[in-house]
Amino acid sequence: MEYYERVAAPELADEFYQELRRAMNDSAIRPESYSIRLRDLRRVNLPRFPYHFLFRIAGEAVRILVVRHHRRDPSFGIHRR
Repeated sequence: MEYYERVAAPELADEFYQELRRAMNDSAIRPESYSIRLRDLRRVNLPRFPYHFLFRIAGEAVRILVVRHHRRDPSFGIHRR
């Protein structure tokens, strides 16, 4: 969010945050609708921004491990519990 506030405008940062929250809520409601990418990790791409997050199903909840840019090292964040 700080990046978008710095290079664009606070409104763009707000749009990024809203899109991220919407994707996180969707993943919590329908976690099985996202395919497993690595071991038990599932990936959700943000439609408008070049970011995604990885999560795993933990009982009745989802645990988000990392939010990262598409160009970030693919191993970043996958070893988190």
